[in-house]
Amino acid sequence: MSAPAPPLPDADESAAPDTAAPVPAPEPASEPQNTELLQGVDTLRDEVAARSDAVGSVIDLLDAIGFTIADTRFSLLSALVVVLVVLGVFLLARLGERIGRLVLRRIKTLDPSQTLLADKLISVLVWAIAILIGIDLLGIDLTALTVFSGAFGLAVGFGLQKTFGNLIAGIILLMDRSIKPGDVIAVSDMAGRESFGQIRQIGIRAISVVTRDMKEYLIPNENLMINQVENWSYSAREVRVKADVGVSYNSDLRLVEKLLMEAVQKPARVLKQPAPRVLLMGFGDSSVDFQIRFWICDPEEGVAGVRSQVLLAVWDLFQEHGIEIPFPQNDLNLRDNEQFQQLVAAISQRVQADKSPEDKA
Repeated sequence: MSAPAPPLPDADESAAPDTAAPVPAPEPASEPQNTELLQGVDTLRDEVAARSDAVGSVIDLLDAIGFTIADTRFSLLSALVVVLVVLGVFLLARLGERIGRLVLRRIKTLDPSQTLLADKLISVLVWAIAILIGIDLLGIDLTALTVFSGAFGLAVGFGLQKTFGNLIAGIILLMDRSIKPGDVIAVSDMAGRESFGQIRQIGIRAISVVTRDMKEYLIPNENLMINQVENWSYSAREVRVKADVGVSYNSDLRLVEKLLMEAVQKPARVLKQPAPRVLLMGFGDSSVDFQIRFWICDPEEGVAGVRSQVLLAVWDLFQEHGIEIPFPQNDLNLRDNEQFQQLVAAISQRVQADKSPEDKA
């Protein structure tokens, strides 16, 4: 007898594989991470927490107080760090400016305009470096501010156009030395009245001009670049002053000329060179017109005072030598006609009628 055959496997068992293939597990959904606008805050928090647990807990508490906009987080710690860094950058920039000014004061080879120009350039450089240091300390992610960069650039282009224009104009004025502190220039007020004043200082936006009335005008630097400027002391400090004098037609003109020349030499502010001059300008309606021309070298002290001294000296000499200064006189001529005779007769009758009986007797 033959052995029985082994049982055949079922169709389901034969189709099944020997080992089951592993099924990949689903990946957990990634949660959105909040990023700090100031990367330097994260670094500061980690460094302090590693060194001191107590201070680290305070920093964590300050960092917990805040809010999130989109993927950017703003906290009380961020605000505090910004304030401290801005204050430190400001103090650093002020200290740098002061050190720069002390160095410039020790340099004796620079004139006032060159010293002022160097001072302005050092200020701009110091503030630029200080701002870059502040950005580096805060670790500001500038890409987070790209949304506002267009609006900020537009604001600078339109709103601050005059400011940057005045800054560049002030630097150019100092470089070509056409306007410098101490110069005397002519200025006009809002009513169009012209006066003169001395430049006290040249700022980033405007120059300061002080007149003899102690009025201080702030003129934008850009105006001095595009408008005509009357500078009394640009290439030389000598300024010519004029004084008009009229004498009677009965005067000895040669004597008058001599007395005027003597009078103009009495004030101490009048320069000997260039020498003063006395000119006969013409024959007027009531007087013979002379003009005294003389020079001064201190226009910032004003011209009205020295002109007054010269005219007072002229008055004293004229009184001493009997020279008459005439005043305007007009002759009135009335034409004789019938209406005029009637008017005279009526006035005579009125005068006679107003006389008292005693006057008639």
